[in-house]
Amino acid sequence: MARYTVGTGHGGTPQAMTTTYKTLVSVTALTANVVRRGWIYDIMVGADGTPADNAMTFKVDRQTSASTGSAAVPSPIDGGDAAATLVGTANYTIEPTVTAAKQLIELGMNQRASYRWVAAPGGELVVPATDVAGIGARIKSPGYTGTMVCTLQFWE
Repeated sequence: MARYTVGTGHGGTPQAMTTTYKTLVSVTALTANVVRRGWIYDIMVGADGTPADNAMTFKVDRQTSASTGSAAVPSPIDGGDAAATLVGTANYTIEPTVTAAKQLIELGMNQRASYRWVAAPGGELVVPATDVAGIGARIKSPGYTGTMVCTLQFWE
């Protein structure tokens, strides 16, 4: 299986955080490509602004629309692999539709500390092989209004 990485640095301008959820990056299956499942196994997120003590809530949710963001082409981790069939989107300006009450990860974090989630073997987050179905990483904060960086690593 080929492995890929996609993140906020792959496209567009990072969007400032607000008190409502802002999607940083997502991986989506689209019928314009070969619809295939993907398995997210590593997520890294952190603030790239001046450190302060601000609380944030980070979530990973299922999505049912592609919405509006910048194209973020997943990079093969092994340069010999073919291009990914899943589509990456970063730095959303219009939020995608999130499946209600279906969050996969939710955690509180502090701006001063980056966070990394690595799946236990067999515990990867699965992107279904369904048109415009995806998984996105979102964050909000009552006090921090700077930008965040996030990277998803997946295989398909």
